[in-house]
Amino acid sequence: MQDITSQDIDALHKIVGLNVMRIRKEKGMTQLELALSIGLKSVGLISVAELYHNKKHFNIEHLYKISKALDVNICDFFDEIS
Repeated sequence: MQDITSQDIDALHKIVGLNVMRIRKEKGMTQLELALSIGLKSVGLISVAELYHNKKHFNIEHLYKISKALDVNICDFFDEIS
């Protein structure tokens, strides 16, 4: 197995966040609507994790709930950005 660097992990978190944002917008959902639908009380996590700001990112539980709220396959969040 090749070495996985912290830059690789950062890139993965960025891809996931950007895909969550893209899909959320395609579905016409606001950050607040998404946050509330997954049991959060504010947009704080959504806003920082979509942009991977200060290395804040979604965990697997967040991604599972978000996939259900957006009615997409969780794998869609890992698609490469073109």
